[in-house]
Amino acid sequence: MAAVTTLVRELGAAVGADHVRAPTAEELEDATRWTGLRGAADAIVTPPDAAGVEAAVRWCYEHDQPITVRGGGTGLSGGAVPDGGVIISTAGLNRIRSLDPEWWRCEVEAGMTTAELQRRVREVGLRFPPDPGAAATSHIGGNLATNAGGPHAFGHGVTRAWVLGVEAVLAPGELVQIGGPTRKDVAGYDLTSLLVGSEGTLGVITAAWLRLVPPPGAEQVVLGLFPGLAAAQEGIAGALTCGAVPVSLELLDGGTLQDAGATLPVEGAAIEWQSLADPTGAVLLTATIEGDLVEATAARGDALVDAWQEAGATWTAVPGPTVAAALAEWRAGISGAVAARRGGKLSEDVAVPTDRVADLLRGSAAIARRHALEHAAWGHAGDGNIHCTFLLDPADPAKVGRAEEAAVELFSLAASLGGTVSGEHGLGRLKSGHLGEQWGPAAVTAHRAIKDALDPKGLFSPGRKVA
Repeated sequence: MAAVTTLVRELGAAVGADHVRAPTAEELEDATRWTGLRGAADAIVTPPDAAGVEAAVRWCYEHDQPITVRGGGTGLSGGAVPDGGVIISTAGLNRIRSLDPEWWRCEVEAGMTTAELQRRVREVGLRFPPDPGAAATSHIGGNLATNAGGPHAFGHGVTRAWVLGVEAVLAPGELVQIGGPTRKDVAGYDLTSLLVGSEGTLGVITAAWLRLVPPPGAEQVVLGLFPGLAAAQEGIAGALTCGAVPVSLELLDGGTLQDAGATLPVEGAAIEWQSLADPTGAVLLTATIEGDLVEATAARGDALVDAWQEAGATWTAVPGPTVAAALAEWRAGISGAVAARRGGKLSEDVAVPTDRVADLLRGSAAIARRHALEHAAWGHAGDGNIHCTFLLDPADPAKVGRAEEAAVELFSLAASLGGTVSGEHGLGRLKSGHLGEQWGPAAVTAHRAIKDALDPKGLFSPGRKVA
């Protein structure tokens, strides 16, 4: 305890005693807490500005202290769970530095929540399209750190597509700005893209310049219920080729509907699903179409309905705006509804080429059967990014162990289908060491070389991304 007290005192002298303390139990966890993953750290720094982050990183680098960056703690891969050393929280960096609606841009600090940014931007008649989960508590810095996705990433791109530049603290404690309000810049290496998605392993993002757009003039949601995976795969293809151009294309399998289908807020949906010969083999696809004109957007929705019926959909629906809003809220609660079946779940965010989604779902279900686990899957079909999920009781160590073994098999399956072990959550601590599942040795070596060049002491989020 004396050593910890000394570290807190010395670090406080460097960055301000009011901003250094021992971490709470909650600050040693993130959204992976159900797995039992809990970290350890000697101190947490809560700087109020980028200069405070710079001072904290400089002190840690001088004293060889590992650094873990913490935002909202909503990550699903253990990235914010410390493994000793010092936590740097960016929660205090929560201001919009500039908002220029006439130029469709803003500069925002890393600690602002996604929902607050979207609200502030909406007030000036614009939109920040990325929509990762937990918007009320997830931070912009965390979204950048993981290059977060979400349902609308299919049409609007992941977070990186909306980043013009970043401010970050790099080793050994230097505040730098890369990019900025300029919309096009190819003068140097794309360091912005290198930092976005680096999961805190190359530095600490303190702020970002973000691109904004006007909201669409019209929106149309379409639902289609398919009797099996083959028909659903045809439905995905139909959505891409019929001219509808959806901005989101979501999938929910029969296992997911088993837990959440009864509350689906679309008239007749639950009855139609339950009436199928094999409801557990069914797949529900939902698509969102945006456009400038109501009539044109509705016509594209009609084209999608036709395509899905041709692909074998047994039921389709086009709900109005009020139901569509309720549907989005229902979709946000899917994860909790599935976990409630057995008290917990291990849900991985693997992604495969879009034409291999059905193969991924078949293979994931087979893995679950081999390990005597219940299975559900849902996610972003347009991106091939599916949350393959193994149900478990967190209090049953044997079942937790089988789920972890199943996840490792799932990573190999995704790689064999030409996919990735993580489509949007990152590797964090839970997937550390699995990059080699999809990359060859030379590529992994190049990856490691980047880490060594920018973090020669290996203090930024050690054991993540490259282990």
